[in-house]
Amino acid sequence: MDERFVADPQIYIPIGPIHPHLLFEVLAYSIGFWTFRILRKRGDVFSSSTRWTLIVAAAVGAALGSKLLALVNEPSSLLENLSHPVRFMAAGKTMVGGLLGGWIAVELTKRRTGVRERSGDLFAIPICVGIAIGRVGCFLTGLPDHTFGLPTELPWGVDFGDGVARHPTQIYELIFAVLLANYLLLRTPRANGLAFRTVLLSYIAFRLAVDFLKPGEFMLGLTAIQWACVAGLLYHCVRASFVREQNP
Repeated sequence: MDERFVADPQIYIPIGPIHPHLLFEVLAYSIGFWTFRILRKRGDVFSSSTRWTLIVAAAVGAALGSKLLALVNEPSSLLENLSHPVRFMAAGKTMVGGLLGGWIAVELTKRRTGVRERSGDLFAIPICVGIAIGRVGCFLTGLPDHTFGLPTELPWGVDFGDGVARHPTQIYELIFAVLLANYLLLRTPRANGLAFRTVLLSYIAFRLAVDFLKPGEFMLGLTAIQWACVAGLLYHCVRASFVREQNP
């Protein structure tokens, strides 16, 4: 008898009903923001007006980046919902695009407003919290979420309802986010800006690796999401080298 876990291909939590993806996405944003507020009470280098300007920039950049990268990564999936605006906005988002888009928007906003201090550390742990919670909704949604892995014979393979045991890549990401958050909580305080860079670079490196376990539309051996990860890693390597040259 096959003892692998069998998940319903699309589970609805009976609260109205509420779709699990929507429920856990709302929880991810809400609890992530609540975590941010708790951390900010311990101290913030920015005034409230400056901080909120950066938060709005991050939110807009994340929304645009998440949607644009998802459109490039799975154009057929998103184009199917063009005639349904609500469904189009709800479907097809990627965390990699959200992180990179939010980071780019904040950097551009800081440059425009003359802000020079590092601003991302307060977001580091809330991002990990949001990823962990959000991936629960992805896992419960199953096949329609398009975040499942390739078929596997490993004992923890999950059948999402189509009779195929797959890598539960949503759970891999949840575990990664929890471990990363714990590392940040236990680490010795270091240079300002290091916590956010740790989250950003660790996450896109993780996604570059784990996405090889997912089906997708590949271009030169990588998906669009993986190419975005490569671009982000290369940019930070070049930037770090430039900073070292300027400050030997």
